[in-house]
Amino acid sequence: MKNKKKNKKKKWLKFRHKIVKNLAWMVLYPYSRIKYGMKIHKFKEENKRTYFILYNHQTAFDQFFVGMAFKQPIYYIASEDLFSNGFVSSLIKYLVAPIPIKKSMTDVRAVIDSKKVAKEGGSIAVAPEGNRTFSGETGYIKPAIAQLVKALNLPLIIYKLDGGYGVHPRWSDVVRKGKMDCYVSKVIEPEEYNALSNDELYDLICKELYHNECKLDYLYPSKKSAEYLERAMYYCPDCGFSEWESKGQIITCKNCGKQVKYLATKELEGVNCDFPYKFISEWYDAQCQFIINKDLSPYADTPIYSDDITNYNQVIPYKKKIKLAKDVKLSVYANKYVISNESFITTLPFESVTAVSVLGRNKLNIYVGSDIYQIKTKNKRFNALKYMNIYYHSVNVAKGVIENGKLLGI
Repeated sequence: MKNKKKNKKKKWLKFRHKIVKNLAWMVLYPYSRIKYGMKIHKFKEENKRTYFILYNHQTAFDQFFVGMAFKQPIYYIASEDLFSNGFVSSLIKYLVAPIPIKKSMTDVRAVIDSKKVAKEGGSIAVAPEGNRTFSGETGYIKPAIAQLVKALNLPLIIYKLDGGYGVHPRWSDVVRKGKMDCYVSKVIEPEEYNALSNDELYDLICKELYHNECKLDYLYPSKKSAEYLERAMYYCPDCGFSEWESKGQIITCKNCGKQVKYLATKELEGVNCDFPYKFISEWYDAQCQFIINKDLSPYADTPIYSDDITNYNQVIPYKKKIKLAKDVKLSVYANKYVISNESFITTLPFESVTAVSVLGRNKLNIYVGSDIYQIKTKNKRFNALKYMNIYYHSVNVAKGVIENGKLLGI
């Protein structure tokens, strides 16, 4: 009897997850309709089957938009950062039981947990990009997703979100009026994808999930349309490495004074210049290409960028965060990060760093072996992306990797 009780306690799926899902739907569905102009197409062919759901990642609410299309609770594969916030994390685990994964790293535990959920009859969902899009275009997807699909051996659903970048770009604090459309675009049965090689399945997933929001469709008006775009952009076509500052609908290069307006159509318009890029995705691609072609060797002893940071923390995965230092300066060089203040200094050589990722709008995680360090700041204009891009370019060059604009981190 005792063994049976222990086995029941170890089950991942709980009846309360259904109750939480139904209560959340009652609150979030009307809110999302009003706030995001969102239209959810219910998946009517669900038929009590268990699925593995892949979706493109556009907004902070994507997991709710996915969940609203299905009757059953969905178990999401989520970053370890969600599980490292003490009581709040414990509450989330109790209510919806997401599957933890270490961001930007191979995580065997996440695969084992996913298999357990699938075996118990739970449908699983993940955004294979690992990050919300900064540019409006679907980002890099790790090839390992094909192996996970085959390991779970569940019917595969491709779920598309359209309009999320227009309504709420990752770099912005403002939700704009507009339209979103969320729907199942394709169902692939196990016998179909098992007939493919891993490479063929990976190519199919990338093709089916690909989406580019940078196009003329609806209007997304806002008086603050460009505000905090500098969280994503640090490249100027005239200055190269630069810093930008936004206000309202205008973003300005702090080096040369070039001004660009972000229109309700999602187009870019030069204010005092002829700006060469029509959409953010074009500018973002040019930024990636600039980094790829940039020789960083002159910056071995001179920082490329330095920013004032509020908190330098160590993340204890699935438990808590420990504050290591406060009010520090973060600097990035050609081959290292330096974190320092008047009484504290630490150097993280790129050769010892195993991965770097950006969380949310501008938190930076630096992985050194089994240790995770997190950079957080009250400066809303902080661009964490440049610190990640520079790291990946440097290590790719050291490894002799031929970059294609998609290998600058996720």
